[in-house]
Amino acid sequence: MPEIADLKPYRAIVIIESDVSDGWQWLVSKWLVNSGCVYMLAWGQDCSSWDDSVDWASIGTTEAEILERKNAAHVMTTWHEKETLSEVFGFATIGTQESGAPIPNTLLFHIGSVDREDEYTSRFAYELQREASR
Repeated sequence: MPEIADLKPYRAIVIIESDVSDGWQWLVSKWLVNSGCVYMLAWGQDCSSWDDSVDWASIGTTEAEILERKNAAHVMTTWHEKETLSEVFGFATIGTQESGAPIPNTLLFHIGSVDREDEYTSRFAYELQREASR
């Protein structure tokens, strides 16, 4: 996974449109936690499993990991199986403030076989702009 610690602290919106192995999901979950994600929103296929996976990565699964993570910031997680992606983007712009402080960065992490970076980036920018104009 790429180095993204310079985004810290950040929120991640995980957009799941393809199946992945449990091992790869675990690798991504740990990467999110270890790189400074403070809020993870999962949307799409089997999104509740991503909520669980990032939760486990956040607290650790071995005694050593649990001790290591004991004083680290907890990652807030949500899953959005009955919402549209636009609703998730809207929630991310207003509902993901940690202790009242803004989260300055957002990572859109798309899991799919078709590149939709431009579409999703534009849709998220639209939600940011719409919220700013309220």
